[in-house]
Amino acid sequence: MEMDGFSRYIFIKGGFFMLGFWRSHAEYQSFVVSELSRVALINPSALFEYETEISKLYILDLDGLKNIISPHYSYTGRPSNVQPEIFRSLVLMNHLRIPLDKWITKLKNNFVLCTIAGFTPDNIPQVASYYDFINRIIKLDERPKLKNKKRKPSKKIGKGKKLPPKHPNIVARLVKKIIQGRRLDNRPEIILQKIFADVCVKQSINLGLVNQTISISGDGTCIKTGASSFGVKTCECSKSGNYHCDCTRKFADPNATWGWDSHKDQWFYGYTGYFISTYNKVLKLDLPLYLRLVDAKRHDSISAVVALAEFKDLYPNITIDTFISDSASDNYPTYELLDHWNINAVIALNSHNKGNFKYPPHLAIDENGVPICPGGNKMVAHGFCGADRCRLKWRCPRVLGKSEVCNACKICSKSAYGRVIYTKPSWDLRLFTKIPRGSERWKLKMNERTAAERVNNRILNNYGIENSKARGKKRISFFTTIAAFNVHLDAQLAKLKSDKAFDFRSVFNISQAA
Repeated sequence: MEMDGFSRYIFIKGGFFMLGFWRSHAEYQSFVVSELSRVALINPSALFEYETEISKLYILDLDGLKNIISPHYSYTGRPSNVQPEIFRSLVLMNHLRIPLDKWITKLKNNFVLCTIAGFTPDNIPQVASYYDFINRIIKLDERPKLKNKKRKPSKKIGKGKKLPPKHPNIVARLVKKIIQGRRLDNRPEIILQKIFADVCVKQSINLGLVNQTISISGDGTCIKTGASSFGVKTCECSKSGNYHCDCTRKFADPNATWGWDSHKDQWFYGYTGYFISTYNKVLKLDLPLYLRLVDAKRHDSISAVVALAEFKDLYPNITIDTFISDSASDNYPTYELLDHWNINAVIALNSHNKGNFKYPPHLAIDENGVPICPGGNKMVAHGFCGADRCRLKWRCPRVLGKSEVCNACKICSKSAYGRVIYTKPSWDLRLFTKIPRGSERWKLKMNERTAAERVNNRILNNYGIENSKARGKKRISFFTTIAAFNVHLDAQLAKLKSDKAFDFRSVFNISQAA
């Protein structure tokens, strides 16, 4: 059997493994109920202490995980018999925010946690098994490398400002290729993204937490690596008194780079996470749907178009109604891509792009693309004429009671209906969006963008990714996805409880008197 470099590395570290015994979700539930029901008879408080943790793992169905990861295991070699248990254990570890190096000891000393992870006290895998599992999911060689030290940039970009794209017109070139059908199917994270989509999000869709037609919000966030930006010296220059040499150093996270945090107004060393989220208005839920780690220097405008293409491939049965974003995506190629897919654009205007219009010169508009009447008042959005005409309708603000005074009534329309102006998105996709800028519907949609910020906060802070000290794109990506699993499980558990489809006491035979 021929081996590529990464496979050869895995073989040297631990040999080939085949996917062995796989306990189904039904078998896992039966095991947990059997073990914990006995505990409930003696000490029910031991179960109540971990009621949330037990409930979340009990509803986590990992049957779909097997078909996704099985191609990444050999047909020969030592069998790996606890892969769903390892994944479930990682979800539990992240929920409790315990680092992996202390997690094994915690499992050995706590029968309840050991049981709900799916282990028995005499069959708890060591840390190496967890890392081997991660290595098979994301095939990315991140062994420490010798590199020249890159100093932290000294010049500040400014609060609220982002690093500009390194290559001009890169978004336009990407959009052109995406429309032609190009996809990035060879990305290392694709298996992890499929696990999240098919195992986690699919369950939320089945429970009605994610609709078949949705609005999505895209947002980038800064994620620091736990590795040092200085590296480790491998030379002996310091012995001769030279402590600031330019010799190569060993870096534990060779793919991390310096990026600009526009929110904190400072440089950071690590990666940029680009997440796509949705907001369920009925249930008031914020849920992540897509996660990707990219270079810290990458502009969100690039990440957005790539993420949209990958999102459509991951969720072919979901219809995107609206894409909501901040001004980072305010560029014509992004609007063209959204128009090509018939997706509404709700994107904040970038102040640097003011005056960059393509509409007919005789039409007077404000900075948001709202037509101005002859009296100097803003016209009022009054609907979108469908596919036959594809134009936006604007009516007189005085007739609609939005303006009390108008000095142009005598020279304007004599109709009781008031003056009407039409604008066409085809004139300028950026200004004349199908959901009119400044309209109530546009404002309501833009308010949904805060869902992305709340999701970022839950993943980074509530579930500890920000302070986890994880190093390497592989591990940070994996644990970020595990945190997203926990966000969904919280919502799924709440929905099952509200529908009275799950009752903790009855599942584990706990009497009402306990």
